[in-house]
Amino acid sequence: QVQLVESGGGLVQPGGSLRLSCTASRNILSLNPVAWYRQAPGKQRDLVAGMIGGNIKYADSVQGRFIISRDVAKNTLNLQMNSLKPEDTGVYYCNVQGRNGYWGQGTQVTVSS
Repeated sequence: QVQLVESGGGLVQPGGSLRLSCTASRNILSLNPVAWYRQAPGKQRDLVAGMIGGNIKYADSVQGRFIISRDVAKNTLNLQMNSLKPEDTGVYYCNVQGRNGYWGQGTQVTVSS
């Protein structure tokens, strides 16, 4: 079993930045697909950014503003979010091994003035 714990969410003004982190309970990030998803109120959970091997994919809405990275030595997956917009508001979840894999509990991000 694997536990994923997200941190770094909070309230930020439009144009601001946040850095989310997800720490895994064991070394599982290096060889598996990893991703960040976002669920806005009343909406489905959508992919924000994902890594499969050396390939990285971003949702069109965050391209150029968000950066996904992983620190294998620390078992940590990160999401650097810049130039945040109100529509980035939602609960952010880290994921390993796809939608049928492992999920964190989520961290709330609110972008508002």
